[in-house]
Amino acid sequence: MSLPQPDYSVLRKAQRGDERAFSLIVRTYQVPVFNYVLRLVGDRSLAEDLTQEVFLRVFQGLPKFSLRSKFTTWLFQVTKNRVLDELRAVERRPRAVVDIEDAPQLEVVDAPFERLEAIDAVWRAVENLNVDLKMALLLRDIVGLSYTEIADSLEVTLATVKWRIYKAREDVQLALAREGIHLYEDERAERAERAAAASAVSASID
Repeated sequence: MSLPQPDYSVLRKAQRGDERAFSLIVRTYQVPVFNYVLRLVGDRSLAEDLTQEVFLRVFQGLPKFSLRSKFTTWLFQVTKNRVLDELRAVERRPRAVVDIEDAPQLEVVDAPFERLEAIDAVWRAVENLNVDLKMALLLRDIVGLSYTEIADSLEVTLATVKWRIYKAREDVQLALAREGIHLYEDERAERAERAAAASAVSASID
């Protein structure tokens, strides 16, 4: 599901410095921002700090935010810039292992998993993507932004976004296949069955 946009009146109040209105915005978006940042940096403590810094930047930048733009697009543009600043500041930061039990319960690449080991394999594959592919994939499959919103957030073309998501899913699929997990094949089979069933129903009506 796509993230909702904040209520116009709440956003206007927050722009004027109303802390109560801004706290409503933070409560609405802090979880998706944190989940996104956590999967990019792989360190829970760092992700918490970066999330706080993102919302500090948002608060400082709100007075200049154009209400003609989508707030969520701008929010994740701010998030992207803060994360990239952090990744550039330290070329090689030791990554703390994120216990999958502590990680948010999420779905990725269009398919839920019931087996813990399969979930773990997915996140390992996602973690190994380069940052450009990872950002695009997470914004689509975890945050739920549209392709256009992702393009605006990452400040790249729509074609680039579509290619990055395609490439990211392909790389994840290959990584899972090496572990004997065929995510996309199962999903395509289910979709084919649904399409065949729909076609059969349509034919019977005709």
